[in-house]
Amino acid sequence: MRSQGVAFALKAFLTRSEAGKTTRKYRNKQVVFSQGEAADAVFYLQRGKVKLTTVSTRGKEAVIGILERGSFFGEGCLAAQALRMATASATQPSSVVRVGKSTMVRVLHREPEFAELFTAYLLSRNARIEEDLVDHLFNSSEKRLARTLLLLARFGRESRPETVIPKVSQGTLAAMVGTTRSKVRYFMNRFRKRGFIRCNGGLQVHNALLTVLLRD
Repeated sequence: MRSQGVAFALKAFLTRSEAGKTTRKYRNKQVVFSQGEAADAVFYLQRGKVKLTTVSTRGKEAVIGILERGSFFGEGCLAAQALRMATASATQPSSVVRVGKSTMVRVLHREPEFAELFTAYLLSRNARIEEDLVDHLFNSSEKRLARTLLLLARFGRESRPETVIPKVSQGTLAAMVGTTRSKVRYFMNRFRKRGFIRCNGGLQVHNALLTVLLRD
């Protein structure tokens, strides 16, 4: 019953008209917000996918992650983050709900079930960040690529895998994994020859790819 209440709170929040909350549609590659802009709102991805990237002072770009439907992002503004630390851009036609900072704070105080949902999402995101850090510190680039593909295919969160992304570039994968395009190309070819992945219009990931992660 409690989970139903949380789901109802989210549905009510998304459908209710409220000052400071707007919904906008984005085209593929259209920017939602840019690194360095004022952080003054939280966003909810209602449909589509959004990529988060950050650029260092030396101009090196890194992909922080690819968000799917049901994700919150831009929540750093609630923790006194004055400027955006990353750029968010759609990777396919998307629908995004923008909630002004003051509105979000008001809703979190007023609706405990929605606050519970939002807090659970942030805790899950924090756990994922810790796992990513351990992955980068201790695993080979081949294992990091395998884990990235499995995460994109939502293994462990869905009853069956999905087509990852119709067009995911090797450059994007290299930026997410923290390696070069040539290594991504090499490992993708190895995965394909072993039957772990299939490229047929989209990228299909098979659960046999888990053996790469389990290998010493």
